[in-house]
Amino acid sequence: MQTQILLASLCLTAAACQSPAPSALPVGEIEAVLSAQQDAWNAGDIEGFMAAGYWDSPDLTFLSGGSWTSGYAPVLERYRERYVEGDSEMGDLIFSRLDVQLLERDLGLARGHWQLTFADGEGAGGLFTLILRRLPEGWRVIHDHTSVDS
Repeated sequence: MQTQILLASLCLTAAACQSPAPSALPVGEIEAVLSAQQDAWNAGDIEGFMAAGYWDSPDLTFLSGGSWTSGYAPVLERYRERYVEGDSEMGDLIFSRLDVQLLERDLGLARGHWQLTFADGEGAGGLFTLILRRLPEGWRVIHDHTSVDS
């Protein structure tokens, strides 16, 4: 009887020490980051778009259009040059076909399609793959690889 109690106790202890299966909660948190970015973009707030989702670090990476941009400030400047300065227009942004996966407890992957629609009805779109890390300030994009539809 004592052996059975000891075995049962060991099994319960081992089960309690195992990492729980990833829950859907972090996936929802990552989706909320993308939603906040979309809202900031559509409000014409490029700084808010960046702050809502990107890691404020020189180690942030952004790959798109054959260029590799490193660092929060250079990525922000890249967005400003393309969508804010001069005759540029930010347009209306929609993220769709989202596929968000938790890779580890504090590491996630988000893939999907982005679509911009401009005032004249023209648009642009493409695919994106984001790697996000849970940081003290919340989930942040640490790597962004974005393509444009041909």
